[in-house]
Amino acid sequence: MRGAALASTAFAAAAGTANAAAGPEPVDLELVLAVDVSSSISPEEMDLQFRGYAAAFRAADVARRIGAGPIGATACTLFVWSDPDHQHVLVPWTRIGGAADARAFAAAIDAAPRATGLYTSISGAIDFASGLFGRAGFEGTRRIVDISGDGADNAARPGRTLAQARDDALDRGIVLNGLAILDPGPPPSSSGARPTRQRAPLDEYYRDAVIGGPGCFLVVAEGFEAFGPAVRRKLTREIAHAPRREAPRVERFAA
Repeated sequence: MRGAALASTAFAAAAGTANAAAGPEPVDLELVLAVDVSSSISPEEMDLQFRGYAAAFRAADVARRIGAGPIGATACTLFVWSDPDHQHVLVPWTRIGGAADARAFAAAIDAAPRATGLYTSISGAIDFASGLFGRAGFEGTRRIVDISGDGADNAARPGRTLAQARDDALDRGIVLNGLAILDPGPPPSSSGARPTRQRAPLDEYYRDAVIGGPGCFLVVAEGFEAFGPAVRRKLTREIAHAPRREAPRVERFAA
């Protein structure tokens, strides 16, 4: 995975340099997708996440919303995260201007490598995501980080708390949305390699400690089988160029 991730990062950097020389390209939205791959997520659950994102970008309503914006384009990138220093860009910044571009982005997600980290550092993920903006030659009227995960922050970056990472992102005008994945099954045994999933109700934790910014919202998938429809709904709300103010702050999806 490391070689592929480094290649993707190098490609993104080269593309950003070329775009920067001509000035930033305007888009309606700069969207960072941050996908949890900590050890609490099994290979099957990880695959459900990747397939859910890919299917969402192939959905006609997602492409239609992208094209309905004033500019008609969204810039998007996807990275995976776990430990404080474990973040890898798998799909570099890409301009999505319609159905064909969205299908190509979905194909890139399908082809991305799968690998598992260890701990859950949401603070590290937010800091990494915040640093991705402004590096690929795009300038959006909105900037959103979309964090999906199945556990609370249990591995803060040295000298950084989740609250600090969140507040710094909000100060930069970045909106943080969340997709909390609830595990209906029993916690793993102490003899297994998978750590305890959560210390408190995860949906409340994401609502109170993770999301933030104007119009922020949380989508809750009640089990990994519900991830697909949950992420599709979340993307349609994020891409909408004029989000409804009366839209619920928390939405739930069951398998």
